[in-house]
Amino acid sequence: MATKRRPLRPNLGGGSGPAPNTSGTNMNFRPGGPDISRSEARGTRPTAAPTSVREILVMGIIHLCKKIIFFNTDLKVALYLGSLFVISVIGDFVPFPKTYFARSDNLFNLYFVKVGWGWTLLFVVPFLVLSAYTITCGDHKRMLRHHFPRIVIATFFWFFWTKLFNVVETSYGRCTIRGFASKSSCLKAGHLWQGFDISGHAFILIHSSLVLIEEARPIVKWETIKEHIRNELHNRSISENTGSNPLRGLNEEQMRSLQFLYKRLTPIIRTLFIGMAALQLLWDIMLVGTMLYYHRMIEKVISGIIAILTWYFTYRFWYPTPGLLPDAPGFGSFSYQRATRDSFPLKRHSHLGANSSANTPGAGGASSSRAHTNGSSSREQQIPKFMGMPLFTNVKAASAAASVQQAEQQRRDQQASVTES
Repeated sequence: MATKRRPLRPNLGGGSGPAPNTSGTNMNFRPGGPDISRSEARGTRPTAAPTSVREILVMGIIHLCKKIIFFNTDLKVALYLGSLFVISVIGDFVPFPKTYFARSDNLFNLYFVKVGWGWTLLFVVPFLVLSAYTITCGDHKRMLRHHFPRIVIATFFWFFWTKLFNVVETSYGRCTIRGFASKSSCLKAGHLWQGFDISGHAFILIHSSLVLIEEARPIVKWETIKEHIRNELHNRSISENTGSNPLRGLNEEQMRSLQFLYKRLTPIIRTLFIGMAALQLLWDIMLVGTMLYYHRMIEKVISGIIAILTWYFTYRFWYPTPGLLPDAPGFGSFSYQRATRDSFPLKRHSHLGANSSANTPGAGGASSSRAHTNGSSSREQQIPKFMGMPLFTNVKAASAAASVQQAEQQRRDQQASVTES
């Protein structure tokens, strides 16, 4: 004989006696219906706007570019050093066919590698300025003080090392024909100058690639800023101060600036990021050609080591150090790249699991022990879900419904035990 289906949640209306089915107080639905008070329902977040086909295509391209430019940096550095050594040794002892790319006057060498730092600045400077201006909420003084100096420092190291390479070659070299004491006079006479020529090609390509990778990091989780803005505006409209939204600390003027700048500058930032990914891929291809055809192995390895040490000192030691300027890429008036629980509150408060095990009749020490041992898993199991997503969108509503449901279940169990006895 079929039994009457037990409701998923008790009657929160507080009425006595059976209620008709049309009242909705004993139906099988989750909290959030008409009987939830306004104070409990006010935490429901607004839904995101529908995504257009164009937006989906753009995000697909951005995702592909992220795969290219954010390849494991530590592994890429190891590949740079290993390739400089192995391929250069092969190029020194095994004659490769002399193609068009082996000529020093080829198109890519003249218009890309020799002015490689200019191409790098062409994409990095506007990307850094626009992204830093956005995450500092339009504070141009903070942007200029905390972020723009990174480009100045990177340019200084590029100028310093390339000039030092020229000094080393000029000071510790000699002309193939006697009688020429300087490199310039030797070259003007049509002779060759033999010196320790540290590869400026390898240095500028590796240095530019690593700077591109690091300066592009603000694009990571850039799309979540839109969600944070939407949720924070909703929270402020209902005077809701709970949650861990990273924008909670911004004042009204900063919120307006962030909302405006994000909407206006995001398309430009995405376009620049795509260009940076393409340029970084080009530099890696040009580096392979440099390994094969230009300079000796020791000259290329030393230049690669200098480029990597410069990157490590600035982006891995200097900038992340608290209290030292400039800041690391992506650091602004709020921390949007830090994982938060604000977007999807999947768990209840920790005291619910303990109360559940403590208030259940017949639960002894073993039950209490299991509750403490598997507290997190039991709390997750108590959250009603559909297709893996929680049905409770408000922590207050979830807590209130859970407490009432547990009390009602305890009351029914007590009545059943009395009836059986």
